[in-house]
Amino acid sequence: MTLDADSCYRALATRDARFDGRFFVGVSSTRIYCRPVCTVRVPRRENCHFFPSAAAAEIEGYRPCLRCRPELAPGLAGVDARARLAQATVDLIENGALDDGASLESLAARVGVTSRHLRRVFMAEFGVAPVDYAQTQRLLLAKRLLTDTALPVTDVALSSGFRSLRRFNALFKARYRMAPSRLRKDAAPKALPDTLDFELAYRPPYAFDAMLDFLRDRAIDGVEQVLAQAYRRTLAIEHRGETHAGWIEVRRTPRRAALAVSLSSSFAQVVPFALARVRHAFDLSCNPLEIEAVLGSMATTHPGLRVPGAFDGFELAVRAIVGQQITVRAARTVLGRIARELGTPLATGDRALLFPVASAVAAVPPDRIAAVGMPLSRARTIVALAHAVAHEDLALGPGSDVEATIARLVEIPGIGAWTAQYIAMRALRWPDAFPATDLVVLKAMNETRAPRALARSEAWRPWRAYAVMHLWKGAS
Repeated sequence: MTLDADSCYRALATRDARFDGRFFVGVSSTRIYCRPVCTVRVPRRENCHFFPSAAAAEIEGYRPCLRCRPELAPGLAGVDARARLAQATVDLIENGALDDGASLESLAARVGVTSRHLRRVFMAEFGVAPVDYAQTQRLLLAKRLLTDTALPVTDVALSSGFRSLRRFNALFKARYRMAPSRLRKDAAPKALPDTLDFELAYRPPYAFDAMLDFLRDRAIDGVEQVLAQAYRRTLAIEHRGETHAGWIEVRRTPRRAALAVSLSSSFAQVVPFALARVRHAFDLSCNPLEIEAVLGSMATTHPGLRVPGAFDGFELAVRAIVGQQITVRAARTVLGRIARELGTPLATGDRALLFPVASAVAAVPPDRIAAVGMPLSRARTIVALAHAVAHEDLALGPGSDVEATIARLVEIPGIGAWTAQYIAMRALRWPDAFPATDLVVLKAMNETRAPRALARSEAWRPWRAYAVMHLWKGAS
């Protein structure tokens, strides 16, 4: 990412929220780096040095500001080839791809390039190597857990991806020039709290009510619950051979451009992965102004409309298959039956269910799934999908190669272009996905033929998935 220092300083001087997370400023007189929205007195121009990432600032010896807290800055979303590769790598790092001694070579293989090319692209985009970026993210997460939770320091270290408390303490002191305990206002309690609370920032505007409306219409009974101002669901996260299951709740925060996130304490050891799921599902890396600049008047009726992502790629793909050629309401009914038939009860005593994982569905005969109320052919498609995911022949999450994944999806009998594009749009977070055969999209565009709709959609590149959301919203 190339930064223009004069433009960055103007954004800093006006505390322009549009640039929050897009660059960081290091102040040479204090050796502290900040977000461009920091409320401290604006430093002198000659003391300011601008960096494309928090990691780039820390590598140069700056420590994070305790007031604006760089770890709370919103993320980035890119659409060009280089930015896509770099962002895919970030998504994998957020999900632990470089934890437990994993190599850069294995990470590069997952995104389909050589380690040399990945290092070069990542350096150009973020100013540091992937390994350095991952280390900074671990430290920033630890700083956040120390500040915002009552987790014991040992749990903070392990939850942040460090293998030992000794290594964590040494690196924290070396990088931030303070002991971890300095961030603790009070002594941590011996017992783990029932709930872990966080905030995740976004770039305004954010059409949160529209997001809740979309999720409410599709909420799976027993798995999800959408209230007037909150979304709550169950989730299971696999990490280091263990399953961590619990609930997540997401709410809007008053007076701040952030969502409040509550996690059950069962996610204490996988906090970064749980928060990454929320960021993906609620599209928090989106920059609405960039999208509005392309979509024009289409985006003005519902400013800040996001593309709902997915907490689990397999679950989203099953939703897409079930939803073929039936109404949203009917699909929701069938999905609720699947959850009750094959899901796992969450040990909370309130009849909450975990949506079935791919390995469980792959072991079920298709006629058992069809018995909940769908054609046998569609049940066979779900089982075939489950086999592909369970055997790691198909990855359905952020960081996956979009073109290769779409090609693999349509090889599965029963998955066509609409289903593949819908999965790309929500599970893969592909901002240019466009289900051209969608009947609502065609009607909203006053078209009867998908090729004509596809041709007209070129004007909305690279944000066609957002155009689809506006077309759906306008038709509702």
